[in-house]
Amino acid sequence: MTTPTRGAGVEREANLLGALALVVTDQTETVTAAACGLSPTAAAALSALLHFLDKPTLDMLRRVLGLTPSGAVRLVDRLAEAGYVTRGPGADGRSRSVTLTQKGRRAAKRVARARAQVLRGALAGLSVPERETLHALLGKLFSPFIRQPRSTGWICRLCDTVSCGRDAGHCPVANEALAWHTRASTPD
Repeated sequence: MTTPTRGAGVEREANLLGALALVVTDQTETVTAAACGLSPTAAAALSALLHFLDKPTLDMLRRVLGLTPSGAVRLVDRLAEAGYVTRGPGADGRSRSVTLTQKGRRAAKRVARARAQVLRGALAGLSVPERETLHALLGKLFSPFIRQPRSTGWICRLCDTVSCGRDAGHCPVANEALAWHTRASTPD
């Protein structure tokens, strides 16, 4: 009887995926925080405001970033103090909206460029066919991580939604989320 080799099979790939995720996260947080001069969470807020949030309420921004209400208020205070955002009236008298300033737009674009540089570097050793295969596999890997509507810590909080092709139906996360929500809302 043979003993399985330590690290063989799915455990090996899972470990490598975890290591890759960690190094990409660490490098992304470092460069995006440096690009805006604030925290990685502030960088994610600027990116989300630039790419897909249009004058969100403070509560919506909080959910996208996975923050507590008080954490979101402190973050928006720091962003406003840096001149990156302004607060405005929300849809009702109880809510407040958050909008990027021109300075905030420039900072958000620096965040996006810094993130893109890290990600392009991670893919630099792959051929075009290998990147195409990776794209298909990544779509499958997202499936267990798609969240319910109104959840917190959105996957796309740092995404460049133009690069992912979301509007053209090419984003694996958006496609999987749509499929997941369609399955969840279809009666058996």
